[in-house]
Amino acid sequence: MKLGLLLLATLPIAAYAQDSTTVNSSNEYPNTFSSGSANVQRFDNKARRFNDWAISVGGGAAFMVHSDLRSIYDKKVNWGYNAYVSIDKQITHTFGLSLIYQRGETKQKAMLDGAAGAAAGVATATTKFDQLALMGDINFSNLLRRVDNHSPYRWALHGYAGIGIQKFNTSLHDANEFRWSDSPKRVPLFIDQKFDIGSIYYQFGVGLKYKVSRLIDIEARTMYLVSGDDEFDGGGWAEANDYDPATPGSKYNMISDSRSDNALAVTLGVSFKLGNKLSHLAWHDPLQEAYYRTSVLENTATDLVVCEKGDADNDGVCDDWDRQLDTPAGARVDGAGVALDMDLDGVIDLYDKCVTVPGPVENNGCPTTPVAPVDQIGDINKDFEGIEFELNSDKIRPKSFDKLNHAADVIKGLNSNDKFLVIGATDARGSAEYNLKLSQRRADAVVKYLNSKGVSAGMLTAEGRGKTDLKYPECDPATKCTEDKNEANRRVYFQAK
Repeated sequence: MKLGLLLLATLPIAAYAQDSTTVNSSNEYPNTFSSGSANVQRFDNKARRFNDWAISVGGGAAFMVHSDLRSIYDKKVNWGYNAYVSIDKQITHTFGLSLIYQRGETKQKAMLDGAAGAAAGVATATTKFDQLALMGDINFSNLLRRVDNHSPYRWALHGYAGIGIQKFNTSLHDANEFRWSDSPKRVPLFIDQKFDIGSIYYQFGVGLKYKVSRLIDIEARTMYLVSGDDEFDGGGWAEANDYDPATPGSKYNMISDSRSDNALAVTLGVSFKLGNKLSHLAWHDPLQEAYYRTSVLENTATDLVVCEKGDADNDGVCDDWDRQLDTPAGARVDGAGVALDMDLDGVIDLYDKCVTVPGPVENNGCPTTPVAPVDQIGDINKDFEGIEFELNSDKIRPKSFDKLNHAADVIKGLNSNDKFLVIGATDARGSAEYNLKLSQRRADAVVKYLNSKGVSAGMLTAEGRGKTDLKYPECDPATKCTEDKNEANRRVYFQAK
């Protein structure tokens, strides 16, 4: 009897399992284990909603900008070129990866300091490079996009960063340094760097994309290339030593202290989006899609509920994924429902009276009057270190403007009744009269520049001391010291009056 009841109970189960097996054997959907869904679809390439591959090509100008020899020399631009082709894979709507190949050429110039350098004239160099890199792509427009932005989505700001390997060939043509003995024939300096582990380089930059159509984007892109190599500009080998004739190399790689010669590329390119879907993942905005569903589809005959738990603070982000459920009315929010704070000072934009400049909460997000540093003179003299002038001139080189601008900001934060000396000094070369006049003109030039940046004229007094104020007194005469000490003696510095 008990055995009969057990067999009777197992019959429906066996029939159910047999039915399930029959359906699965046909490899069709739905099946009896599909949670009751009648529209289960196998996920394969046909089921994808977006294209996520693209090929990009572009080209433009390239310049050697942070190096011993530079493309912008004596207010003239030596144009080079940079071209690229890449295979792009979009991982999410905010992040992608690119395998990029670049080829380019830069042209640069420089002149050595001193009488010998002036006699030799301006040296020219050319760098031809090939680069292969893996580069990350962050779509800032998708990352920061808000649900209350209903405009057509055709522009996007992208940020790039990557690492790769490169090879390059350089040639340096100098009128004096490289000669065969006493022969007037000059011999160019060539460097041939191959692809290997020692040729790693880095690059980062930004791009502005415009969606022309479903298949084509155009982009203006600016990239900064960090070579990590002191030979990249053609200036010579990194082990060059001007004071040890036994060490090979060129004096040109000693013009700048940096061990990395870096370049800038500005390009215009086009991306061809691959696939037959209506949209590419890089242009997909899930927040806009959610807004469309809540604002448009809810007014149709279809009873569609997107926010099952509602939107308590009415900021357009469902409570299911809203990280800030009590957003103040009227505040703009990001995709997670958090009120925007553009300058990251802890005061949301709704209440921040200085939206783009950080400031304390007690001052409504606006900066307060800057407090002068403890070691004011020491901090200012750090900015004065390495200020460069044109050869035998009081004209400040543009590369020193950033240092002087920072010094001006610090000085303006001091008490306006304080008085200071801006002192110019030279090395022991040349006559005392000439050096005194040159140092006075250079000190005057620095004071004039600081005044133009808002420093009170009554706070600063220029004083030229020529070669009577040597940082290294033992360097008189100058031939007793190495060039780095003589260079340190040629300075402008700050002192309390």
